[in-house]
Amino acid sequence: MARKTILGRRSGVAQMPVRTGKLALAVAVAISGMAGTGTVKAEESDAASEERASVVLPRIDVVAPGLTDVSATPGAVTIVTEGEIKETRPRSTEDVLRRVPGMYIKREDDSAIVTNYGVRGIPADQYKTTVLEDGVPVQPGIFVGNQRYYNPRVQRMDGVEILRGAASLRYGPASSGGVINYQTRTPDDGLAVTGTVGSWNTREVTVEAGGSSPSGDALFGLVVTDASSDGWMDKEWDMTDVMIKVGSAIGDNQFLGAKFSYYENDAAISYRGYFQDAFDAGATFNPAPDDRFETERTAFDVNHEWDISPDMRLKTVAYWMETTRDYWRFNVDGTTTNADGHTVWNFTDILEGRNRDFERIGVDSRLFLNHSAFGINNMAEFGLRYMEEEMHDTRPRATRAAPRSPIAVDGQGLRRDRLDSAKSWAGFAENRFDVTDQLSVTAGLRVETYEQKRKDRQTGGPADTFSNTEFLPGLGATYQLNPALQFYGSVYRAFQPPVVGSVIGADDAPTDAETSVNLELGMRGATGPWNYEAAAFQMDFSNQVDPGISGIRNPNEGSALIQGLEAAMGYVLPAGFRLDGNVTWVPTAEFREDRVEGIAAGNRLPYSPEWVANVALSYEQGPLTTALMYNYTGSVFGTGDNRREIDPENHGFSGLVPSHYTVDLTASYDFNPRFAVFGAVKNLTDERYIAGLRQGIYAGPERSFEIGARYEF
Repeated sequence: MARKTILGRRSGVAQMPVRTGKLALAVAVAISGMAGTGTVKAEESDAASEERASVVLPRIDVVAPGLTDVSATPGAVTIVTEGEIKETRPRSTEDVLRRVPGMYIKREDDSAIVTNYGVRGIPADQYKTTVLEDGVPVQPGIFVGNQRYYNPRVQRMDGVEILRGAASLRYGPASSGGVINYQTRTPDDGLAVTGTVGSWNTREVTVEAGGSSPSGDALFGLVVTDASSDGWMDKEWDMTDVMIKVGSAIGDNQFLGAKFSYYENDAAISYRGYFQDAFDAGATFNPAPDDRFETERTAFDVNHEWDISPDMRLKTVAYWMETTRDYWRFNVDGTTTNADGHTVWNFTDILEGRNRDFERIGVDSRLFLNHSAFGINNMAEFGLRYMEEEMHDTRPRATRAAPRSPIAVDGQGLRRDRLDSAKSWAGFAENRFDVTDQLSVTAGLRVETYEQKRKDRQTGGPADTFSNTEFLPGLGATYQLNPALQFYGSVYRAFQPPVVGSVIGADDAPTDAETSVNLELGMRGATGPWNYEAAAFQMDFSNQVDPGISGIRNPNEGSALIQGLEAAMGYVLPAGFRLDGNVTWVPTAEFREDRVEGIAAGNRLPYSPEWVANVALSYEQGPLTTALMYNYTGSVFGTGDNRREIDPENHGFSGLVPSHYTVDLTASYDFNPRFAVFGAVKNLTDERYIAGLRQGIYAGPERSFEIGARYEF
């Protein structure tokens, strides 16, 4: 029983199997602009799309047929396909994102259990981008706490959507850096097993199972991954990830789907890094071998999709998530010692847990509508979201003899016990006006209202509160000059809610949320073997808020300006070769006035490189696919005071991180439709580089190898 194809799926562009990850679907845009041609192919594409739609579980995509087709989006769009993920052979989602135009990854460990990334010059140690999985927020705390403590696992992904520009307002609240939406796979009928082994004693097994009813109306999918590794720098980890998806048609025009996921990880990672002499000597030991980072996450989503008519669709998702993050860190006595000629941390026998339990519930409903107001074609989207969050933040103490058994130490037991919570409502309306066959204008408004609370459970006093309402308008346009070239642009007011700790109880608490006016002008298209995209962008922050990071520094606020360009291009070469590349240039990323901690007007924002570039040469011929990939990351400052020398007095937290590059080589070979082998060499030239600074130097992963096989039963 096939579900109806509606809402602008006239060209079938969004379903085309083109290589779009590095080039923002320029090929699809060019094809969508070819009015009056390719009728038979378009009809075939629609038929294929409708057939696929009959066996696809409902989910919310940020770039999808209808209002949000790439050709209808007045902003830069990148879609990483399943094929490109396989070509990259990623160890984590960081490996996927760092090849996307505008993205900078601050890598802290090889498994990316905790991830740090910046979009278009936004500092990578801040969190100003909405991250979704199948349209559902996955960051542990959006309003209440640090958002980086859970990173979706790449093993269950079949695509990633990255959306910038005014269209990202539909998926706030964090809209400064746009939206990243991970798309999970629904396994085909049958069973598949993938096994991988690699450097640092890495072992990984993924089992996929799928089934459907004879009519295709009911589906089941299961993806289970069990992986462990001794880890780069002996930062061992042991991870399990489970996802179960089920769904069923309800009559001719409704579909219900549910997804359950469970994740746990026990890792030997910490905030401690190397001192300069150890890094220079090529150290590979774990600078804090006894610290532990334990994560557990359980989530449940229910999706409902209702094709009310050929021109009206209602999508609703209700979700619940619970995340536990226990971070046990041994104290230091303020001195250092020497071991094998290296300066190392002098740890005591006392440790503290920075333990946080998060919970979120929410519901998000969206109505898509085609209509003919004003005598022209229109596509509208209306949405309403309600969400509650809570974070229980505690600091128990323990001793080395029983490192994760909280007890009173020196008369102190639980050093912190507080409850942060938030409730938020958001509504938005957006309409795309097809003014002519070439020109479309999109106008939208998002309203976000929220209340944050902090309750100190130790003092027992009344809860402190902070509430705010933001109105976020946006305006964008696309112009199809010819079948090979489209121009686009947008202007919108972006917003980032400060976490509770930034507005309540901080020494320099902001009085307002972070806001900026974001501008973007771009073009995209394709001709012959070429496809391309280029965009200029500006983010003018009237109230940029630096988040407090684990007590290392307090938040502060003020104006800032980011300006830059990003460009991507691809060329299909003869004999199965293809060349893809992108570059991001951010000449301006600066504070506009003096701030605290020695930050002067004109200083560059921390962890905001001026240059990031990627080049990939791939080859596909018959059963063989291989790719050689190059990534360059420019230098960054560790702090806003723009200190150039790495400061040992501040434990290596500040200083200039030099530029670096890495080269990866991947290959796969399909012996038959059921059996394939693959392998990868990461950091092929074995570059020794600084990935970032925190409490010491984080060394980037050395050269590593992996090999694996997949068999489908």
